[in-house]
Order: sequence, then C-alpha cells, then structure tokens
Amino acid sequence: MAAGEGRRLRPLTERWPKPVLPIDGRPVLATLLWELAAAGVSRVFLVTGHLAEQVERLAGDGSAFGLEARNVRQPGVLGSADAVQRAARAGAAPPFLVSAADTLYGRGDIGRFADAYRAAGAAGAIAVRREPPVGPGRPGIRIRNDMVELIGDDTSPLSSAPLWALDEPVVSRLCLDREPYELENAFRAAMRAGARIAGIEIGKTRDLTYPLDLVKENFPYLLA
Repeated sequence: MAAGEGRRLRPLTERWPKPVLPIDGRPVLATLLWELAAAGVSRVFLVTGHLAEQVERLAGDGSAFGLEARNVRQPGVLGSADAVQRAARAGAAPPFLVSAADTLYGRGDIGRFADAYRAAGAAGAIAVRREPPVGPGRPGIRIRNDMVELIGDDTSPLSSAPLWALDEPVVSRLCLDREPYELENAFRAAMRAGARIAGIEIGKTRDLTYPLDLVKENFPYLLA
C-alpha cells in the first residue's frame, strides 16, 4: 500500500511521497522490496495514489529487486481496505501478504511472519510488535493461544504493525464498512463470523511520521 498522502510529514510529502523518502540512506520502498524478495515473494501489487509516478518509477517492473511489480491506482483517500480490494481485483489471489510501503521491518521478519502464518492454518494474520507501542494508528492487539482475541485493546503491550496476511474469509469482508474503508474492520468482521486470525509478534518497525524523523533515521547512517 503506497497511496497515502503522508500529511504529518508535510511539507516534505508535498514534493515526495513517503515510500521514496530514505531511512538509512535508502528509499524505504526499495529496502522493503528487497526484503519481500528475500522472503520468497515473487509478485507485488503496488497500490499507488499520491505522487504515484515517483513511486512507480522507483519500483519499475520490480526486476531490479528480484520480483515482479504491478501498479494499481487508488483514485482517492479511500482507506487501507479499499487499497487491498483494488489489488485483489487486479489479480492478487488470496492468501497474500499486505504491507504498508512506508515501513521497515527487522531483517528476516517478513519471512518469519509468512512462515508463522502458513503454520497457523488461520484465515488471516496480524503482525504485532512491542516497539513502537500502542498509540494513534497503532491499536493494541490482545492475543490468546497465538490467536487474536481483540483488536483495539489499549492495555495490551502489543501494537498492530502494518503487515497482514489475508485469506478469503477476510478478503470477502473488505469494504463492508464506511469510507474510508479500513483493513482492521474487515478482520473484525471475519472474527465475528468465527474466523481464526493469528497474532504473530515481530521485532521493532521503523517509519517516518514527522519531518524530524528524516534526520533521526538517517543521521546515524551518515556518521557511520
């Protein structure tokens, strides 16, 4: 998902979309595509919107990163579930992974998440982490016996990470709420219908939320 406007990063994102901004001196999207390829992903549907041409130019056809990249346009700020649904309609067949394009994961975490999801035999999975903690845009996730029991538990030490796995019981419930359509609501609806959703813990994630983060996430790299 690479269509967001990155409003909290303005004025930077008035000229550059978040996925092309750097962490450790490299565009976040480039690092993410390499990590996906290392995890065994062979095809990526890149859902773009804000300043889409820059994102699509960086990814190209995906061959530079060892995978195939296809572009899907999202015409407005319609939410994460809408982005996923557009990819599914463009040919992404469940089960599949979904990730924000502006987030970096620990090396190998995407592959470990995918392996754990396959082993769980669940209808979907939500990645959780301890850092950054529960906060705005990071709902707390309550897990029992490796399955998600509640999305939106403010007392949980585990926050939702922007990495998910979806199979048909979740995909079929995309965009059943109101705009902007949010992915977590599709998971809630699937759980209410009895679907089992795995909660899989990963390590710390990194992203750029405010302009100062650009300095914080790249200054140590510049000093190395």
